Amino acid sequence: MAGSSDKKVRPLLIAEGANPTLTSASLVGWSCASAIARKTNAHIVTHWRNRDDFLGAGLVEGEDFTAIDTRRIQNIAWKATRLLSPGDQFSWSLYAAFSNLVYPAFERALWDTLGDRIKSGEFDLVHRILPLSPTTPSPLARKLKAHGIPFLLGPLNGGVPWPKGFDQIRKEENDRGGSLRPFYRFLPGARAARKHSSGILVGSRATLREMPRSLHSKCIFLPENAIDTGRFPLTPRSPREPGPLRIAFVGRLVALKGVDMLIEAALPLLQEGRLELDVIGDGPARESLTRQLAGAGLDPAGILAGWVEHGSLQDRLSRADLFAFPSIREFGGGAVLEAMALGVSPVVLDHGGPPELVPPGAGHILPLDNRESIVSNLRQLFQQYLDDPSPLASLGKAAQEHIRDHLTWEAKTNQILEVYDWLLRPAHEGEAAAKPDWGTPLGWDR
Repeated sequence: MAGSSDKKVRPLLIAEGANPTLTSASLVGWSCASAIARKTNAHIVTHWRNRDDFLGAGLVEGEDFTAIDTRRIQNIAWKATRLLSPGDQFSWSLYAAFSNLVYPAFERALWDTLGDRIKSGEFDLVHRILPLSPTTPSPLARKLKAHGIPFLLGPLNGGVPWPKGFDQIRKEENDRGGSLRPFYRFLPGARAARKHSSGILVGSRATLREMPRSLHSKCIFLPENAIDTGRFPLTPRSPREPGPLRIAFVGRLVALKGVDMLIEAALPLLQEGRLELDVIGDGPARESLTRQLAGAGLDPAGILAGWVEHGSLQDRLSRADLFAFPSIREFGGGAVLEAMALGVSPVVLDHGGPPELVPPGAGHILPLDNRESIVSNLRQLFQQYLDDPSPLASLGKAAQEHIRDHLTWEAKTNQILEVYDWLLRPAHEGEAAAKPDWGTPLGWDR
């Protein structure tokens, strides 16, 4: 990144949790920030804990990035969560709530470190990529507005409610922080972040619904996740080979992912040898899933693959005919995008982030009703493609084309650069520049 001279836009990218060696939001933040930096004169701000991994990725401290050290106050959030989590379970939702409370210290330290450079006009705009939560306060927002510097938030994602009828799963997930959400999303700092921002990228319709109508004029729908074409080159799939219907799942084995419903739906077809199920991942639900399979007379070892190394995951997933992801509460859905990039059509439930990634003709979005209905719908769908697998090829091709057009990091960077242009372009003849719009969901209703 260092040494570029032909890049014009100069964004300051805030990515507090970005890390190239981790997963989930940390990897999303890193992928987004580094993709933007390849096309701009960006400077990234991250937390000190990520410093060594930034250096290991070839970035130059002081030139490409700045690491802010607020470890002492961040440890308070960690210790408070440990103290209040039941037994030996760590409540990640509670930790997210505490992290929101201590995060402002990071932005204050950022201003102390880079405030003079920001005020001097060294950066054209400030873009906060991480944290993803729409409830995270921003003491920086007011300062930037006072100095006339555009401030872009997002993509933000969160606010997906728990579906009705799954209270037991919510208890198993130990969602203590979620019950506090109606209160801390109205923190003055969170309201100020939205009010004083110049633009807000919203990663889901649930997040957009949480935004006051008065802010919708500055909101743009853009999911936070995307595909790295270095890992997923979007090569066309080979023709399907005859044989059993092959269903794959990838994800952490926890109750909310719905793997037990997937197994129940597949059981009679598994027992008949007409369907193969590959469950890739590990987690606390593995023990109960093992009992479920063994009780049906099936070999759990042939179905529950455990964690698979990234190097071999792509080959394994690409053998599937369908990617079944019956999670009842999901914000992003990165695994869904990876399956689509391989030309594997996804099956998701109509709740949260995943259904917003699957356009018509590329997969199946099943109603999120009760457990019995979900199991029945999954089984009927599997039977449908056992009777006639011919539509699978066109579904997979459409899924892959949607990724290519809208959801690679290259495409996402171009979209974000259009947003930068919108924020930086002066109004002509008293009229504001047209806000970018790629559809809500992305690419569906343009």
